[in-house]
Amino acid sequence: MMNMGGPATVAETHDFLNNLFSDGDLIPLPFQRFLAPIIARRRTPQIEQQYTDIGGGSPILRYTQLQGEGMAKLLDELHPDTAPHKSYVAFRYVRPLTEETARQMKADGVKRAVAFTQYPQYSCSTTGSSLNELFRRGKSGEVSNDIQWSVIDRWGTHSGFIEAVSQNIEAALAKFPEEVRKDTVLLFSAHSLPMSVVNRGDPYVLEVSATVSAVMDRLGHSNPFRLVWQSQVGPSAWMGMQTGDAIKGLARLGKKQVVIVPIAFTSDHIETLYEIDLEYMKEAKEHGIEIYRAESLNESPVFIRALADIAAQHLRDCSAGKGPVSTQLGLRCPGCTNDTCGQQKAWFSRGGR
Repeated sequence: MMNMGGPATVAETHDFLNNLFSDGDLIPLPFQRFLAPIIARRRTPQIEQQYTDIGGGSPILRYTQLQGEGMAKLLDELHPDTAPHKSYVAFRYVRPLTEETARQMKADGVKRAVAFTQYPQYSCSTTGSSLNELFRRGKSGEVSNDIQWSVIDRWGTHSGFIEAVSQNIEAALAKFPEEVRKDTVLLFSAHSLPMSVVNRGDPYVLEVSATVSAVMDRLGHSNPFRLVWQSQVGPSAWMGMQTGDAIKGLARLGKKQVVIVPIAFTSDHIETLYEIDLEYMKEAKEHGIEIYRAESLNESPVFIRALADIAAQHLRDCSAGKGPVSTQLGLRCPGCTNDTCGQQKAWFSRGGR
């Protein structure tokens, strides 16, 4: 189960930031090897305080483990041919790091594995980065050559995922009086991307939009909505409009009720618990908006069942000879110049050979 991860304790913050800013797939920087440690060191005190403010660390590891264990248990029933199933967590920037998980899988004698992204929508900067790292570990021998790999690379319109998100939105809407509920604006918020990534043909913006469209279909287009973007870092151009600016704009237009929906995050972490719950909520209230957040999926049994259904269908497809990767995974962005990306896609298309 691959994801960005987050420091479980405040003390892990610097290492997390250093790994994050060192990743050119996520945040392309000039002279990255030199600049990344400087930026990480400068930002550490501020981010440490943010993790302190949300309780002393990110809960994403706990939720990912819980989701994985629940998924594996259901998968034993849904696809008994490959039982028993076991989930492993591979974070990109904090422990358990990809290389640690790879070594553990090798020690456990794993022979068949699915690289299952926990980003619902594909981006070269998120899922692509995790796959690149797993590929590098495979080529170095840290991942056993005996493992047969396949990949679940995107699932942003899966019906179970859409249902889980929609139920949480409905629960948030129910906090408003019925007579004003239909006028409440749904503000779908996703992690932004640098425009340099978007402009090379990354599919993330399209796939997040498809998720939002599917959710609104499920809700019967009951409310006005917009898709906005959060978590911009640095002075370069990023996908917008930014979530905070959208809240201020809605206030200027006279909107009084908002439900903010984290649509590209499945578990609570700093982007939901600090950025949305503390920063954006405060801004909204200061501008006279009554605002609630749709809960993250965390322990949702509907979501955990969706993960199991996605995995079971993938295993059935593999057994039917449909190959270890999706058709989309094989296509590089038209503007891609990263040789590792092409090598990674070829490696996984051969089952990790």
